[in-house]
Amino acid sequence: MTRNAIIRPQVSRREFLKLGGQLSAALALGGLPSLLHGAARQIPNLPSDPFTLGVASGDPAADSIVLWTRLAGDVLAQAGLERDVLDLRWELAADPDFRQVLRTGGIAASPALGHSSHAEVRGLEPDRVYYYRWHAGNATSPVGRTKTAPAAFADNREFNFAFASCQQYEHGFYTAYQHMAEEELDLIVHLGDYIYERSWGENLVRAHEGPEIIDLEDYRARYTTYKSDTDLRAAHASAPWVVTWDDHEVDNNYAANTAEDDQTPEQLLMRRAAAYQAFYEFMPIRLPVGRQGPDMPIHRRLRFGKLMEMTVLDTRQYRSDQACGDGRKTSCAEHQDPSRTLLGHAQRDWLYSSLATADATWNVLAQQIMMASLRSIGDNGEELWPMDIWDGYHYERQDLLNHMQDVQTPNPVVLTGDIHSNWAADLKLDFDDPSSATVGSEFVGTSITSGGDGQDMTQYGADLLSNNPHVKFYNAQRGYVRATLTPDLWRSDYKVLPSITTPGAAISVRKTFITEAGNPGVQEI
Repeated sequence: MTRNAIIRPQVSRREFLKLGGQLSAALALGGLPSLLHGAARQIPNLPSDPFTLGVASGDPAADSIVLWTRLAGDVLAQAGLERDVLDLRWELAADPDFRQVLRTGGIAASPALGHSSHAEVRGLEPDRVYYYRWHAGNATSPVGRTKTAPAAFADNREFNFAFASCQQYEHGFYTAYQHMAEEELDLIVHLGDYIYERSWGENLVRAHEGPEIIDLEDYRARYTTYKSDTDLRAAHASAPWVVTWDDHEVDNNYAANTAEDDQTPEQLLMRRAAAYQAFYEFMPIRLPVGRQGPDMPIHRRLRFGKLMEMTVLDTRQYRSDQACGDGRKTSCAEHQDPSRTLLGHAQRDWLYSSLATADATWNVLAQQIMMASLRSIGDNGEELWPMDIWDGYHYERQDLLNHMQDVQTPNPVVLTGDIHSNWAADLKLDFDDPSSATVGSEFVGTSITSGGDGQDMTQYGADLLSNNPHVKFYNAQRGYVRATLTPDLWRSDYKVLPSITTPGAAISVRKTFITEAGNPGVQEI
């Protein structure tokens, strides 16, 4: 059966716009808990635990944090509450035992958003650890730990965070998150592919709950499966998260309204609207401004004292379609079109303005795909370009690197996921000239599980290292990267696991790279 056979029937423009309006209304509803609260139903005693999806916090600011949870649908159905707007309560405390409760509040959990709840708690102290929990009827959630950002101009001397991506549930266990949770970090950054829309590969360790997902209920079910993992829930409860998406949150290798296969643009936009709403429902993020059906701007900037400013990008929603048929290809006329974009004009202009005024010690682009060139040589000596990453949009990349150089953005660091392997690279003004100026540093993290156990080195990796001298490291095991920042030094520890197809493996540091403030580029230690 082709994928087009399982896509929902073609919709008219009127039906499409109606659906977009309904989804936008649902998102707006979720952003107005105070208006809903008066009409919310008090939750009676429940037959079982409604907090099986855990708790989370995210998008920390110096004076606020987003607290998240979602009530389990099967429990609400047992209690006959699945269609009601419900009164959900939260507490914030200075200690994990809640002897010193600092704030309490209520929020309406609406069925329009699957009874997910996002409480934006304001008026908090900067750079402070807090603990939180939720109450629903006779049930109390697990306790979550969170932390606000340092004040914008605080002279903070150290910041610790981890970044991760690509967690195909079927490919292995989330042991990396178990270790991440134990670190009690200041922040966790997820760079996309939080879920996978369909099965990949043959050596599957666990099973998704269904086939390829298409509509809102499908996406909700898939997130529920992923959130059932205890290690993932522990990592969410251990620290605030900053998240963005890549392609598998919607459909593999999609570009704006273009699918990789025979879905029509209208079909993909319907699917994208459902996927984006589900992403919001299950993630600890603030309500995106400007959402409208399949459109949801999630690029944003977060400040962590004078030490770091993090710009979170979206390289899927606005991009031109991959050139030359996607994959690794020789360059073609489409690839040489300088008008092609990865970021879209509005996001690019916003980013350029941010980079021109940046004044933190470390200025981070948290994004999805490898920025450093990763070209290879084919069997006949031809140069091959990977069209899905920044190499496929090389004119825009060159313009971005030139801009960072021209405006003298302090210490640019790019964080990347997507590629299921570890890399460390210098960002050069000219990747064909090793003597060219180095503009910044790129740290690419491997997957949590995607691709199975992996291995330390492959011939593929060795060949790419030899062909790209600006790339200094490759490793294809699973794990995450821990970053430690000071005013003088950025340190990236590449933490890897020997296996993720069996649970409980020990973790170790495979390699450490640093960047010195004022001296762009990566150095092995």
